[in-house]
Amino acid sequence: MTATAAWIVERLHDIAGPQRVVTDEQELREASVDRFKKYTAVHGIFDGPLPCAIVRAADTAQVAAVLAFADEHRINVVPRTGRTGTEGGLETTVEGTIVLDGSDMDAIVHVDPKNMQVTAQCGVPLQVLEDAVREHGLTTGHSPQSKPLAQLGGLVATRSIGQFSTLYGGIEDMVVGLEAVFPGGGTSRIKNVPRRAAGPDIRSVVIGNEGALCFVTEVTVKLFKHQPENNRFHGYLLDDVHTGISILREVVTNGFRPSVARVYSEQDADQHFAHFSDGRCVLVFVAEGPAGIVEATSAEIERVVAAHPNTLVDPALIQSWFENLNWGTDKIRAEQQAMLAERRLGYTTEISADWSSIGAIYDSVMHRIRTEFPRFEDLTMLGGHSSHSYQTGTNMYFVYDYRINCEPREEIEQYHEPLNAIIVEEALRHGGSMVHHHGIGKYRARWTEQEHGSAYEMLLRLKESFDPNGIMNRGTIFPA
Repeated sequence: MTATAAWIVERLHDIAGPQRVVTDEQELREASVDRFKKYTAVHGIFDGPLPCAIVRAADTAQVAAVLAFADEHRINVVPRTGRTGTEGGLETTVEGTIVLDGSDMDAIVHVDPKNMQVTAQCGVPLQVLEDAVREHGLTTGHSPQSKPLAQLGGLVATRSIGQFSTLYGGIEDMVVGLEAVFPGGGTSRIKNVPRRAAGPDIRSVVIGNEGALCFVTEVTVKLFKHQPENNRFHGYLLDDVHTGISILREVVTNGFRPSVARVYSEQDADQHFAHFSDGRCVLVFVAEGPAGIVEATSAEIERVVAAHPNTLVDPALIQSWFENLNWGTDKIRAEQQAMLAERRLGYTTEISADWSSIGAIYDSVMHRIRTEFPRFEDLTMLGGHSSHSYQTGTNMYFVYDYRINCEPREEIEQYHEPLNAIIVEEALRHGGSMVHHHGIGKYRARWTEQEHGSAYEMLLRLKESFDPNGIMNRGTIFPA
């Protein structure tokens, strides 16, 4: 039989209990989108199919029971925890979808200072986890801008990265082991060991799957000593973004790992550092860790920068910026009020590429938007910054703000999607990756095959094997 919404809700009551099944219409409306549709959402526009229910799972057994039920009856499931997704991965684009929420699974299972790791359930907020390990003089090293709101399961599922990644790495470098539930209700646990050569690294089947393969229920991540008393802050004004990229490359490829290594274009710098940027690019470094390493890293930064024309910035200004990076509910509310009052907003699209290509991608994106985007005159800011660097290359956050001169329902089609498309197309054309850390979601899925090329077959085989009935987050990663 065809499963009706009422029948699905009734069965979910049996599985999880009525108190854990949410059917309030406003909550369902809000659950049907993520921050990709923040402008239409703030106007109360929810045009896509609403989920039939939200299940707030109490434990792994309930997650397994819901997924087994959904798989048996071919019901689409959208997994979520902290709800900070930005690429449409949390949108419910299928009628009768179940939103499976792990936010109530919020126990810190074990802090293990001896083995430098902590185990926590998927719904533990990252800030709560960080506060807990700080009591032991430790840190996760993970600090995305969404830190006050993001939860551990979603960070793993979206292959998150934090502001200190050049030192600590991305979430894929931090995860030691995990537990995940697959369609049909099968639960897999990957044990906590420092390394092993027992076949392919199966953690990577789960990390970054965006709820399209499984539901992450528990995670163990590495810990590091927290030594903020040694932090050194460096800031410089530069004449162009290409010089900044060259400096980042030299510092990193010489073997040094500042926790923060960034360069902002003139326009983006004016948005963040207007009180001192003076229309120039801003280069930022933070060195942290043991005193000797901080001293050596700082000396290298100063040596490399000195070979290029620059103006020194007061380190206190960089420290002040550094301490106010993250977004919580207060900043989101302020953004919503500004969207309503001023009919404007901003977005980002982040990509990555090798050192040889990143500058060309930046230039070609700027050129195409300025010459091809029909609503260019509505842009109030167009720029970018590099904020995550590696031995072989770096990322680029393209940032675009605009006034909205159309009906709210048309905003995405008129502005966000065409800008996003130009950036993705240029990254792929130059051999880079179309997404660095926000995930593919549903709005970059049409380029997934082009992103992976001949390796796309491997990705498809994962989907066919782990989700043969296609119930997991339809349209995310894999085009619908």
